[in-house]
Order: sequence, then structure tokens, then C-alpha cells
Amino acid sequence: SGGVSREGAYDGLTQASIQVDTSKAFGLPGGTFNVSGLQNHGRNLSQHTLLTLQSASGIEADASTRLWELWYQQSLLDGRVDVKLGQQSLDQEFMVSQYAAPFMNATFGWPVLPSVDLPSGGPAYPLSSLGARFRAKLSDAITVLAGVFDGNPAGSNAGDPQQQNSHGTNFNLGNGALFIAEVQYAINQPPADAKTPQPSGLPGTYKLGLWYNTQNFADLQHDTNGLSLANPASNGIPARHRGDYSVYAVADQMVWRPSADSPQSVGVFARVMGAPGDRNLVDLGVNAGVTLKAPFKGRDNDIAGLAIGYARIGSNAQGLDRDTASFSTPGYPQRSAETILEATYQYQVAPWWQLQADFQYAFRPAGGIPNPANPSERVHDEAVVGVRTVVNF
Repeated sequence: SGGVSREGAYDGLTQASIQVDTSKAFGLPGGTFNVSGLQNHGRNLSQHTLLTLQSASGIEADASTRLWELWYQQSLLDGRVDVKLGQQSLDQEFMVSQYAAPFMNATFGWPVLPSVDLPSGGPAYPLSSLGARFRAKLSDAITVLAGVFDGNPAGSNAGDPQQQNSHGTNFNLGNGALFIAEVQYAINQPPADAKTPQPSGLPGTYKLGLWYNTQNFADLQHDTNGLSLANPASNGIPARHRGDYSVYAVADQMVWRPSADSPQSVGVFARVMGAPGDRNLVDLGVNAGVTLKAPFKGRDNDIAGLAIGYARIGSNAQGLDRDTASFSTPGYPQRSAETILEATYQYQVAPWWQLQADFQYAFRPAGGIPNPANPSERVHDEAVVGVRTVVNF
């Protein structure tokens, strides 16, 4: 219900990957070579019907067959340090939340803030960028990640990024740079050696990170003369800002389990990130939720979860809406924030087959944009139901 219209959609993804242990294959110790590809098909509900910033499905993408990642990783110093070079998707390692992973909405994977604010959505599914990533395990508890990547995985800001890089083979290095760094602190983690006693406390992981993109970014309210872009006297050329950045924090914490060897547990997560409001459509993104593993006796691998995603529209984008209402379109809706609620249940049919039922509700889609079919009113709040099936082989 709600949205532009009432309808259904199907999205499909086939993902294939090959990893080579270079020690076994070529006698080169500590090396791993990886190549992966994607085949997307179907019609994207979020793009055509919902118009939300936080896409209903994390696998939504333009129909295509594309290269995804192509990299080589070398481990050093007995595995305490490793370096990865090549085409990489940052959502595989940075900003990751363990307890957010079961949810379908895309914001619980690669969050809404970087997906909206970074050029072409940043190097994340289904795109990737050339770059280098460094990881060091400073102690059993502390790990540091850092990397530098091409600033725009599509190659330019003109048109659909996925169509610009339609097969994932645009190996760009001329679009500025994206720097990212993250510190991870893990507590009460299960030991690698099964003979070592389990820690008495509940496991958790806490992360603090930042990213910086060196490209120039357009102001979302003012022109080069300082006038509002909605002002009839404006020259229509947005002011430019050098660089863009965000700071983020992620927390994953198990809060209950009957015993150390029990499959049943409750985990909570929270992820918060902010960015400047003058050049970004979303200046604050927040995720939070709770998951229950093994909710019923005999269903050890099932997961039930409830989560919320919040995306606040940036201050200058809101200001442009106010100016538009003042200068040209009285009553023009002012965007504020989009909120997504999701309830989901993963049912493990077999070790290789999973079914998932899902319900989502969107409050003020895209922060409260006008309905393209009736610009005098906003896009209505939306209820979405879905089912996903996953087969691994």
C-alpha cells in the first residue's frame, strides 16, 4: 500500500566466485586470489514504485551480467597483517554489522548515507573500485582497516552509474580518491582453538570509522553568488565544496544466551553516521535492531528480527524545499526524514536452502517527496511484504 501505485516485483541475483589459495596452487604462502561476478534480473520495486532512499531489497540492481570483485590479498607476519589490491566492494569489509545482516532492506547492508551521498553510491554492491586495503591485527581485541580507492566506481556523475559501468570492467583511477579507515574492538570472541575455554562474557564488536572523498561536491541550496537556487535571480550554478566526509560508529552485542554452547541467543546492533548537511542529501543515518537466533526448539539456524532505519534529509536540501515554496511553488512539500521499520524471519529449510518472510513499513518515503502522479500530495507511507529464497551450492 502507499507509494506511487500498488504492485509487485521480482528481483533475482546469481552470484559466483572463485578463490585460489596461492600456497596450494603455486607455492606462494599467504596469498589469496579472488574473482566474483553478478547476474541481476527482474524489476526493482524501490526504483519504480516506492521511491524510497532505503531500498526494500539489498539485491536490487539494474539487469546485467557484471564483474564484481577482482583482487589479490597477501598475508604477512604470521597472519597479523594483510594487504589487498584490486577491484573491491567496500560493503564486504567496512561498516559491516553482524546482527544487521539478516534484514532485507539495503540500508542494513551498505547504509543509506554513503549509498546516497558518495558518487555513484560508492564502491559497494553491485559496483566496485580499484584500490588498496590494509588490515592489521594489533591484538586479540583490536583490528585496524584502512584503504584508498577510486572516488567514483562508475567513472562519471552523468546518468545511471550501473549503466555507465554496465559490466563492471571500467577500471577507473581518474575520479579523485576515497580514503576510508576503521578501528574494530572485539570482546569475548570465541577462541580459534576448540580446546581453549569459552570466554565467560557475551561477545560483541565495536567499530569507529571515517571516510573522505577528494572530489568536488555541489551545494544543495546555494549558487556561486550565494543566492538560493530556487531564487529566480539565481544563476542556476550550484556552489562547490571541496571534498566530502563522514564519521560512523557500529556496535554489535550479544545480550542473552542460555549457556555458552546454546544455539539460542539475542543480539542487538546500532549504526550511526553523519555527514555535512550543505553538500549531502542525507546528513544523518541511523540503524538499530534486535535479532533472535533459534527462536523455536529444533530450529537452531532460524533467525527472527526487528529493525529500524532512519535517514535525515540534509539541512541545505531542506532549505531548498523551503525556498521553492517561498519563491515559486506555495505549499511545496518540505522533506524531513525517511524511516523504515522491518520485521523478518529466516527459515533454514536445509543447509543449502533458506526461505525468508519479510514485512517493511516506510514513513515519509524519501523524506516526504511529492507524488509524481499527483504533485499536490506527498508519496504516501508504504507497507511492503516480501519473500526471499536463497540457495547456496
